[in-house]
Amino acid sequence: MIDGAHVIVYSRNAEADKAFFRDTLKFGHVDVGHGWLIFKLPAAEMAVHPTDGNGSHELYLMTDDLDAEMARLKAAGTDCSEPTTQGWGRMTRIKLPGGGEVGLYQPRHERP
Repeated sequence: MIDGAHVIVYSRNAEADKAFFRDTLKFGHVDVGHGWLIFKLPAAEMAVHPTDGNGSHELYLMTDDLDAEMARLKAAGTDCSEPTTQGWGRMTRIKLPGGGEVGLYQPRHERP
């Protein structure tokens, strides 16, 4: 029985990105040794999208109030991109300290 999933975020500055998830997003975590933090994620869902190639995956965090979460992030010193409206919800992108990005969206679809 599969009872979980493990997401990996690759980073050019892993220490800064770990601090962002720990201190700004306030994700619970365990230190499994030598500074390796494993973060507790909120409830998750997965979708499979068609593509011409393989090997590319994305991480989107979800919120029930995009504007409030963007304001909270801004107050914590984190900028988000201008939100866009998609058929499935409103979304923004969060720039990570290490240079990568994660998506943040308020879904319009039913959540499993």
